[in-house]
Amino acid sequence: MATRATLRGYLLEESLAWLLRHSGYRLLVDAKQDPVELVSEGNTLRVRGRGALHQVDVLGEFAFTPAFSLPVRLFLEAKFYRTPCRLEVVRNAHGVLHDVNENFMTLPSTRPRQRYQYSYALFSANGFTTDAQKYALAHQISLVDLSGESFDWLRNALYATARALFDAQNTYHLRSFPVSWMRNEMRKALGMGPAGLLPEVGTSATQFEGVASQLLADFVTVLEEHSEAELLLGFPAAPFILPLAADDKQQFLKYADASPDHSVRLRRTGHGEAAEWTLSPWGADEDAYRLTFKLPEHIEQWISGVEEKERQRTSEIKSQFLSAITIYRMNGAGVRSYQLRYEPSALWNPC
Repeated sequence: MATRATLRGYLLEESLAWLLRHSGYRLLVDAKQDPVELVSEGNTLRVRGRGALHQVDVLGEFAFTPAFSLPVRLFLEAKFYRTPCRLEVVRNAHGVLHDVNENFMTLPSTRPRQRYQYSYALFSANGFTTDAQKYALAHQISLVDLSGESFDWLRNALYATARALFDAQNTYHLRSFPVSWMRNEMRKALGMGPAGLLPEVGTSATQFEGVASQLLADFVTVLEEHSEAELLLGFPAAPFILPLAADDKQQFLKYADASPDHSVRLRRTGHGEAAEWTLSPWGADEDAYRLTFKLPEHIEQWISGVEEKERQRTSEIKSQFLSAITIYRMNGAGVRSYQLRYEPSALWNPC
């Protein structure tokens, strides 16, 4: 039997896969897409590690290979607890990542095989504990905090849908929640996954299926009503990634397609862990678009640690970590990149 928190996490993972659908990753759903690295066991997809097979719920492959790198694949895991995500979750992510990246060897007279660089992004609706953040930073696990106001609409919808699914599970006395069926229903409804490769997954709980199908359809409707609120991934010159929430993706794309490399203004509002940042074009076009994001909590705690130094430390973070932010986005069959540059000296010098 699934808990409310577990159901919220499952729904959040599928929601994120959809919100990130244009960020340059294609969804891997079946071992037929890579029979060497992937294994399908029933309705479960697993990735081969050096010491074990590892279940993966959401796995994406980047559409192009960055310079001086292997092709990149991304594990996406999401947690929606009422408290910050703890160290043990991040430690498990590191164990999986280390094992799958070690699963490569060459032997005499063997057929050449592809090798991938696996990365791990862990999303949390209520942030992360300090220990979890320190461990993730040391082992290159990307933590993404979704506790900001920009995601209120998503968290509210997740709470309501998970609670209703939990109640339906109890009403119809399910011993095991049909997770694979739920994921498959959402992926079909949202048009995710390669055509013809999404498995046919059913459930024997026909009465539950009727109720749950309507709940999932209502949840998909909420997502589609916010289709303009796309989640972009920003890659700064820093040991973390930025979840950039776009109020209106068309406004951002219109400006960024015309000026793929442009200067931006950065503003920080709030204090400590509640602080949130906004990013917009510099100068007369300031209202052309707006992106919002949160920085890792340990950085915000440092910024706000000494009140009289808060302004200075904010400026230091902008210059050191946020001076260049790269965004990748699918453009038809290709990938477009955008460079958002924060350059204080240029911005403040009218010449």
